[in-house]
Amino acid sequence: MALTTMAADNDKLHIVMFPWLAFGHLMPYLELAKLIARKGHRVSFVSTPRNIDRLPKNAAPLIHFVKLPLPHVPNLPENAEATIDVPYDMVQYLKKAFDGLQEPMTQFLQASDPDWVLHDFAPYWVGPIAAKLDVSCAFFTISIASSVSFFFGPIEDDRTEPRHFTVTPKWFPFPSNVAFRYFEILKIFDSVEVNDSGISDLDRFRESLKHCHVLALRSCADFQPEWLQLLEEIHRKPVIPVGQLPSTEYDSGGREDAIAWEAIKEWLDKQERGSVVYVAFGSEAKTSQQELTEIALGLELAGLPFFWVLRTRRGSADTHFIELPDGFEKRISKAGRGLVCTTWVPQLKILGHDSVGGFLSHSGWSSVVEALQFERPLILLTFLAEQGLNARVLEDKNIGYAIPRNEQDGSFTRDSVAQSLRLVMVEEEGKIYRDKAKEMRGLFGDRDRQDRYVDNLLLYLSTHKHLHRLASQ
Repeated sequence: MALTTMAADNDKLHIVMFPWLAFGHLMPYLELAKLIARKGHRVSFVSTPRNIDRLPKNAAPLIHFVKLPLPHVPNLPENAEATIDVPYDMVQYLKKAFDGLQEPMTQFLQASDPDWVLHDFAPYWVGPIAAKLDVSCAFFTISIASSVSFFFGPIEDDRTEPRHFTVTPKWFPFPSNVAFRYFEILKIFDSVEVNDSGISDLDRFRESLKHCHVLALRSCADFQPEWLQLLEEIHRKPVIPVGQLPSTEYDSGGREDAIAWEAIKEWLDKQERGSVVYVAFGSEAKTSQQELTEIALGLELAGLPFFWVLRTRRGSADTHFIELPDGFEKRISKAGRGLVCTTWVPQLKILGHDSVGGFLSHSGWSSVVEALQFERPLILLTFLAEQGLNARVLEDKNIGYAIPRNEQDGSFTRDSVAQSLRLVMVEEEGKIYRDKAKEMRGLFGDRDRQDRYVDNLLLYLSTHKHLHRLASQ
């Protein structure tokens, strides 16, 4: 009996998870951590104190949360520990502060002696540290396989100008529309260039790929088989999809949030089934004043009920204020046609409500997964990061419809917003998007399928652990 128990204990892993300081990264990492911990493995989830305190209260009782205080650096506002806390141009200082965690992270890995560390793109320095400590290293990116393939090919990348990223790379062996629109790459071209942290985002990603034993990513073989195969051919190392990581409902633990949901639900309950447009652009995106105005007036023109989660500010250091058009809130309130919310909302509960029929989204993959697990068709309006690449995938598969925009500056009109919403939500021409969203539920919301992907990841990590142990004997 004792021998059996010892053998079982030896099969269990200690895995350290180290995500970048953005909630679009923290939450998928947390979903994977929960799935791993529920299978009996030990998980240490490492982040800064304020970020860990802001994670859902009942997120994962089986997970050991490790708080590493973020060093102070010039130009970074006090208490800024995530991208949600700062304007976009200050994120570079957040990366610089994050790089200051190298020593405490080294000390933690030395003291805890894990089997594996799963890290994000930003801490590119974890791989070499882990190697010195004889800890196996997996680069877990929340990006999907097509986006990773677009940025990192088998040859030296000679793309140096924004326009170079508006065409498919020369290493794609099959036809594809995965490329940026000009205005999309222009917004994020700083990620290609060295910033105040001393290293570009692409180089962080490239170094993370170079030093890992395995690349794990948020994809599944049923959705992007050709892209996963391409990544293995390019990088000559194991590529393991961990599934789509559909979000689970969290209890925020606060009475105020419970009361807020009651009010939201009361309004949703009064709407007809499948009639409401849910509008949200994630924790990163903040619209310009012109974009905000056109979205608002487009929602009004569409004549559909809507629930809009509006972000008007990125942290206390954000002094660029945006406002809804004069009289907009009064008009929609009087007509009972819409709600605008500027605070936290339970997105999963809203998307799961029967009255919601579509999602006007930024194409962030967590939002895509949440929408499709409830069969909600997508109307797409991209803003940052690889959202444009995600949108091309969704468009190609008729899962989402992108609002028409000026290719050069990304501008759009209230009329294009209204027409796009009506197309996807109610018109016969848009039935293909509604049907495709229903078809995708099995791929994006099947918990058994997700469980199998996690089992496959753990099998690889466990096998590698035993082989490594035998090689060192």
